[in-house]
Amino acid sequence: MPRQAPATRRQLTLLIATAAIAAAVVVAALLPVPYVILSPGPTLNTLGTQSGKPLIVISGHHTYPTSGHLNMVTVSYQGGPSNGFNLFTALQAWLSPHEAVVPESELFGTDLTQQQVTRQDTQQMASSQQLAQAAALCQLGIPFTVLDTVAQIEPGAPAAGVLKAGDVITAVDGKKLTCRADAGTMIRARKPGAPVELTVDRHGTTHQFRMKTANVKGNAVVGVAVNENYKFPLQVKINIGKLTPHGLTGGRFIAGTGEISANGAVSPIGGIQQKMAGARAAGATVFLTPAANCPDTAGAVPQGMRLIKVSTLGGAVRALKALQSGGSVPSC
Repeated sequence: MPRQAPATRRQLTLLIATAAIAAAVVVAALLPVPYVILSPGPTLNTLGTQSGKPLIVISGHHTYPTSGHLNMVTVSYQGGPSNGFNLFTALQAWLSPHEAVVPESELFGTDLTQQQVTRQDTQQMASSQQLAQAAALCQLGIPFTVLDTVAQIEPGAPAAGVLKAGDVITAVDGKKLTCRADAGTMIRARKPGAPVELTVDRHGTTHQFRMKTANVKGNAVVGVAVNENYKFPLQVKINIGKLTPHGLTGGRFIAGTGEISANGAVSPIGGIQQKMAGARAAGATVFLTPAANCPDTAGAVPQGMRLIKVSTLGGAVRALKALQSGGSVPSC
């Protein structure tokens, strides 16, 4: 029986390389990667119903019927500390035009659990609903009360030893706070070093405190962090009647996104590409896009969708009215 020839160096190298590749494939398939996949999430018509009931119910003010779609959009994610995926899943998502692969730390930070992120998202949703109500009433000119509650005082700041946590600032230099002029805005309206008088409600008793502002990066400040809350003259239950007699959608299927402030300013958000894809898949043909997000939409706008660039709630309303009348609207 002939003897088998010993393996050549090339054959040994090939065997070792094959074994290494096989091991790498197994590791890639088994070990989770520290990334999160962002995908188009569900959309919801804020002018429609949920389980047979209006999504938004307004009481305490006359409302008007409305039609069309004005959809809120969301982003779904896959991954996280307790729900990892392998490298091949990440590569598949990376190749998809409507998905994004981002570092896990962007959503979870360095020490947050999945449950903590969920709880944080719930709190942010509740806060955003209150801000949306404030922005809507501010846009319509319906008055409501703005309350800035002192949450923290900077040691050594003008407010230190004067204000206390829990104090509610109700006026600045005798002017009541409004949705367009909160305490911080009115304090910063003066030159650094100029005095300011704050009207404060402390346990039901009104006080006036006068102090000299400090200079922080060219801004007049008193050194307090506040939580802004509102008292509305009507109830809005988000479970949509309208507060204006004229509809803004014109029967169109409109979706939009952005982070809104009580004064109506619209700030950019993340996941804009996935939100556009989700909205278009649901049938939207018009998408209200925060102006600062416009660069992120390049090359990712779904076919059949028109973007309207907005930077304020008032600007969005004007653009929708112009769209109905055939006028020009700002676009990305």
